[in-house]
Amino acid sequence: MSKAISQVPYAVNEPVRSYEPGSPEVKSLIATYKQMWKEKVEIPMYIGNKEVKTDKKVRIESPQDHQHDLGFFYEGDMSHVDMAIEAALAAKKDWNALGWEQRASIFLKAAELVAGPYRDRLNAATMIGQGKNVMQAEIDSACEFIDFLRFNVEFMTEMYAEQPVSSEGIWNRSEYRPLEGFCFAVTPFNFTAIAGNLPSCMAMMGNVVVWKPSMSQVYSAQVIMEIFKEAGLPDGVINLIYTDGAQTAEKVLSHPDFAGLHFTGSTSVFQGMWKMIGDNIHKYKTYPRIVGETGGKDFVMVHPSADAAAVATALVRGAFEYQGQKCSAASRAYMPKSLWEEVKTIMGKQLETVKMGSPEDPSNFVNAVIHRGSFEKCKKYIDAAREASDSKIIFGGNYDDKTGYFVEPTVIEVENPNYVSMCEEIFGPILSVYVYEDQNWKETLKLVDETSIYSLTGSIFAKDRYAIDEAYHALENAAGNFYINDKPTGAVVGQQPFGGARASGTNDKAGSKMNLMRWVSVRSVKETFVSPKDYKYPFLG
Repeated sequence: MSKAISQVPYAVNEPVRSYEPGSPEVKSLIATYKQMWKEKVEIPMYIGNKEVKTDKKVRIESPQDHQHDLGFFYEGDMSHVDMAIEAALAAKKDWNALGWEQRASIFLKAAELVAGPYRDRLNAATMIGQGKNVMQAEIDSACEFIDFLRFNVEFMTEMYAEQPVSSEGIWNRSEYRPLEGFCFAVTPFNFTAIAGNLPSCMAMMGNVVVWKPSMSQVYSAQVIMEIFKEAGLPDGVINLIYTDGAQTAEKVLSHPDFAGLHFTGSTSVFQGMWKMIGDNIHKYKTYPRIVGETGGKDFVMVHPSADAAAVATALVRGAFEYQGQKCSAASRAYMPKSLWEEVKTIMGKQLETVKMGSPEDPSNFVNAVIHRGSFEKCKKYIDAAREASDSKIIFGGNYDDKTGYFVEPTVIEVENPNYVSMCEEIFGPILSVYVYEDQNWKETLKLVDETSIYSLTGSIFAKDRYAIDEAYHALENAAGNFYINDKPTGAVVGQQPFGGARASGTNDKAGSKMNLMRWVSVRSVKETFVSPKDYKYPFLG
């Protein structure tokens, strides 16, 4: 067998297509969307070498038209969780033994499949099932997913190349072994790229995985599995199941071979799983790795020196792209009184031009929220703000669920900086603004830092460099991703590794080598070329 130290293709970020009106790319994507909209899908679970179907069929619902019949997926029970664990463990030996170049090839091929023949299909599935417009789907399910796959391969090779120094007569080296056991990936509805990355980055490092996606993301999850299988991923390495979340967690996290959790979702669920792991710690063969990215109550802090037009645009984009259903979405803004009227005027003019409707029309900037639960939650906050004495709705405030779960981009101006919508994560197109007196800049920085339990993203807008520096230091623990004169969304793999601390997660930075380090166990090897033959050291004489 030939040997080589292989150099993988240099990773670069996938170019984002513009989808300008009338362009070939937008025509192709919308044609694929329309074709898939007419299809009636039947989605199985993928366990080992089987496509598993059950007696329980669950209807797939599109946020923009909840009455439309898209088809169904097969829901499993705890016997299928057991099957998935067994399939993963059965695949482990051969997958562990496969050379890293072979693993790299699989995921690099998957990236090429997403970039080429599967691009429209994966984007359209995301648009249909998760309610994203053409651009939000493109930057997520195409570009970010491709970036995760390519950059993770590069990060993996860099990590393997990191080796210790060796003294005279010995050779020290580090082995980066996969974890002992199986890993569990729990993924959210809002980013197809996250859903693909969490199981694949663990598998790339030689681990075997049980993957449970959100029930609202099954359509695009199934396309991801199609891509992995076409790329040559062996059976059992990643097992995709659709099962009850709480019961699945209980089953998986009590298994002695459980080795790692990669999670993106709600803070309360993650904390519950962490507690469960702690309660079961005596059962495991090894201490499990726990990586989680959870909620956010992301801020935009505005200094009196800021550019009003830049602030207004950042708020419209940051708060309302993908209906605010990003854990990084701008959710609370702190506005100096001297600048507020100008910012408000510009925002109003921009919001007047925002169109809302189905992703089938590429000119719609805002689409439907993910499901009825989200719609009702947004409605509750809007109705409460309309009735409260210390808040007023200055833009939007309308909603309609007759056809789809549509919530108008809504801006609430509050008098109380601790008003409920300034503090609680909503995960919808609702932005709350607190107007402060210009002279209270320092006090307001403190307010930003202390208002929320979260620490995911945030931004500062200012022309004054001293103000930027002051905010930079005052808010160092308030955001894992901090933006200067930009919206707090849109992290790019390899450029802004993503993650936050406090109640927002473990800050293990998806899209970086730091994250991959969590999915290996290092073995240090020392080889002595000429072994000593006498126990006596020189000091013994």
